[in-house]
Amino acid sequence: MADYSPYQQKIIKRYYDNFDAIQYQRLSELATDLYLAEGKKRERVWKQVEECLGKLKFPQARIDHVMQKRDPALLPGILKELERQT
Repeated sequence: MADYSPYQQKIIKRYYDNFDAIQYQRLSELATDLYLAEGKKRERVWKQVEECLGKLKFPQARIDHVMQKRDPALLPGILKELERQT
């Protein structure tokens, strides 16, 4: 961190302090996007959902289940579960 100014260090620290909240927000946005997306974009959004769940340290077995089903209706339940954990 020596290469960054004190101001930049604070920004980086706040980002990592709020990483889970940022990822939670991203996942909720992706859930909305899934309902609107079609075709190739929908597949891309599902890939982003998988990455986001991994970053949130969601159990891999559950991620695999969601990715196998590819049902957008599962995501609100996951979001509620993640909200209770924080």
